[in-house]
Amino acid sequence: MATSDETMLRALYAEHAGPLLGFALRLTGGDRGRAEDIVQETLLRAWRHPEAVDPGRGAIRPWLFTVARHLSVDAHRARQTRPAEVDFELARSVSGADDIDRAMQGWLVGDALATLSPEHRAVLVETYYRGQSVAEAARTLGVPAGTVKSRSYYALRALRLALDERGVTP
Repeated sequence: MATSDETMLRALYAEHAGPLLGFALRLTGGDRGRAEDIVQETLLRAWRHPEAVDPGRGAIRPWLFTVARHLSVDAHRARQTRPAEVDFELARSVSGADDIDRAMQGWLVGDALATLSPEHRAVLVETYYRGQSVAEAARTLGVPAGTVKSRSYYALRALRLALDERGVTP
């Protein structure tokens, strides 16, 4: 930035930033961050349009206030056309698992189950997914209860290994 530009910008800031910030705070309902953005953009536009700052044209402050008002209106309109912003912490606090994560997890578990032997898969389906007791699963599968217990043990070990291979950790 040339020295004369820097001097002009510093002079604009020193003379007009305070009143402009007060005006911008009123325009933004007290939102200091948005008000400071408006002041910065207003002064930047004054720097880009030196003809507006020419003392021969009269007072610059009304022009600055008009630019600030236009920026505020434009920002308000832009916020109205966008979907409402959601607070990140609020979004995280919503109960229930994310549907996409649940679907991906179900897909991974289903894929891992498909790698098990039919006997191991059947035992897990009966005991874990259908909620049957060992005795009920034994009757459904037509095997002794001890066989259901041992198949469950080895099926869970094999399932854990298959899930580990897919990068799923408990």
